[in-house]
Amino acid sequence: MTPSANQQLDIDLGPTGRPMPEFPDPVALDSHGPARIISMVNQKGGVGKTTSVINLGAALAELGRRVLLVDLDPQAALSAGNGVNPYDLDVTVYNLLMDSRGHDVREVIQQTTTENLDVLPANIDLSAAEVQLVNEVAREMALARVLRPVADEYDVIIIDCQPSLGLLTVNALAASHGVIIPLEAEYFALRGVALLVETIEKVQDRINPRLEIDGILITMFDPRTLHAREVCQRVVEAFPDKVFHTTINRTVKFPDASVAAEPIISYASSTKGADAYRQLARELISRGGAA
Repeated sequence: MTPSANQQLDIDLGPTGRPMPEFPDPVALDSHGPARIISMVNQKGGVGKTTSVINLGAALAELGRRVLLVDLDPQAALSAGNGVNPYDLDVTVYNLLMDSRGHDVREVIQQTTTENLDVLPANIDLSAAEVQLVNEVAREMALARVLRPVADEYDVIIIDCQPSLGLLTVNALAASHGVIIPLEAEYFALRGVALLVETIEKVQDRINPRLEIDGILITMFDPRTLHAREVCQRVVEAFPDKVFHTTINRTVKFPDASVAAEPIISYASSTKGADAYRQLARELISRGGAA
């Protein structure tokens, strides 16, 4: 029996209520750099920000991109999630921000167990940077200065920002070409997006005119609940061209991978969570948000 138009529409629609395009594997690169720098930003905690940085980075690396992950959160979850013990580090991104001339960023960068994926680690020392940078000249450009020597060695640099709109986050935005906003499929998470977009626009206007929003990523999505679907629909209505078609669904595999200190791409390679980040990597590249 031939399906009705409505049935056919239901079949073709993706999780965001729009037709799901095909995102083919990108062509292989014959050289690397200069990097597109992307900040993963949301002033609300617990929205899957660090998980998305780790797994998007690993998915891009799987596609042959050279990727650097930058931990700009004193909690150092990104560092720990890539197998780097923050307590064993004598020099971190904090030292580079305070005195980049006294350290070589290449000596601070750590290789991960994932091919093509490196991390610039942090630890609790970074919590002092907000106060100490206030009196520095060009304080908003400290991170850009740190990344400049290695920008040509990577295809993508992804910055994991702390859950605030303070000076460290402004540094990340000032250094970036693009922003990804991870957004939990929950009503109260949606309310803060307007404030974040306002901050991004201020940075565009006053510090970094090249900055643009690469996309809003729906995370912790449960397609079985009406609430999650309604929130997703409202985000698409408010930002129709900015919401990724790819959504990241809830799964216990993400915390399991975090405990194992490796990306879900390698920890549980055949799961839907791993496939979602692979699709996100292809979508980001197809949008021009990565090499």
